[in-house]
Amino acid sequence: MRAYESMIVFDVTVDAQTIQVALDRALDTIRNNGGTPGAIDRWGKRPLAYEINKRKEGYYVLVEFNGVNETVSELDRILTLSDEVLRFKVLRRNERASRVTAKA
Repeated sequence: MRAYESMIVFDVTVDAQTIQVALDRALDTIRNNGGTPGAIDRWGKRPLAYEINKRKEGYYVLVEFNGVNETVSELDRILTLSDEVLRFKVLRRNERASRVTAKA
């Protein structure tokens, strides 16, 4: 399994409970496809660098997880279909940084 992280930007016009439901759906997708979720860092409301769908703010959440290619592709599919998500990006974490974090 490889280490990944995903930055998810949610629409701030939806309520906090809807954002939590969408985040839980993403975490369940990771678990159900051979992955293990790690740290979840909620950054909260932040201004966007540019407008997305006429929105100037987004609710940022950083999710770290371990998984295989199928985990990433299914997470990508689920987040693309989610109406609450403005943007997201899944990146493979640096192996060296992952080992240092695991040892600390």
